[in-house]
Amino acid sequence: MGYLIGTDEAGYGPNLGPLVISTTVWEAPDEVDGETLSDRLAHLIATNPSRVDANGGPYVAMADSKKLYASGKGVRHLERGLWAAMGLLDRHPKKWSDVWPAIAPESLDPMSAIPWYVGYEESMPREYDDAGLESLVGALRAGLAAVGVRLAAVRSRVIFVEEFNALVDRHGSKGAALSQQTLALAARMMKPLGPGPISLVCDKHGGRNRYGALLAEHFPEWLIEVRGEGRERSSYRFGPPERRVNVCFRTKAEACLPVALASMASKYLRELAMRALNEYWSRRVPGLCPTAGYPLDAKRFRADIAHARKQLSIPDRVLWRSR
Repeated sequence: MGYLIGTDEAGYGPNLGPLVISTTVWEAPDEVDGETLSDRLAHLIATNPSRVDANGGPYVAMADSKKLYASGKGVRHLERGLWAAMGLLDRHPKKWSDVWPAIAPESLDPMSAIPWYVGYEESMPREYDDAGLESLVGALRAGLAAVGVRLAAVRSRVIFVEEFNALVDRHGSKGAALSQQTLALAARMMKPLGPGPISLVCDKHGGRNRYGALLAEHFPEWLIEVRGEGRERSSYRFGPPERRVNVCFRTKAEACLPVALASMASKYLRELAMRALNEYWSRRVPGLCPTAGYPLDAKRFRADIAHARKQLSIPDRVLWRSR
């Protein structure tokens, strides 16, 4: 048996809210890779939400979060897939404050110092009716086991504004900060895994094509073998024969199921964070329009809350990302 690991992020471009990096780990037969995993599980997991229905179709959709959710179009399919995944890991969040320790436990300390997260609460999931979740998870678990596949982990690294700015200063750019934190998370998830080949697939980080030096920094005990570097795909290999690690940075990586589920976790946590931020400020600024945090609208939002923020003595370093 081997391991398939995928990483993806949400919130790379905005000026408001956190950057969220997620990884998922799957145990699967050696001959299965990130792309063929979707084929093997096509009777259980759809890549198109329209195939998920109550009449014998796939149990859940797991795909690029942009396919499952867009602002104003609801989060039902995103929640259904995530709650199924958390159920497979025996985690059953019932409220907003339960989701963070289930997926991103290291986020709890920094959140306790950010005003819009302190005391925020709402019932979860918001749109997916999880009354039948137990039977859904049971069917998924049995179906995965029948083809020799197991979801082993879903973990997110949430980088809030103040830390984001510090990381950008340290690494010189937000692209470098993203690459460093992604590989640090992947390395941490690999460490406890048992013997067997490991395949790590990451979405490409901006225009970067060369990752060998970054891999050497995070896996210094191994010689990094470059298998190919280009615009569409950059591939590497390292490790001992019994635990060979193949790493691929590629465009459209969400076509790989482990990356798709990571994309969903990242997007959902960022949306939860932005809901809390928007509600906090809307209670203090009558008529305030909510924001997704992207540059043009973020500037509007920042100006709209300026007076209230001054009264509350909330510093820019807590609210505004430098890049």
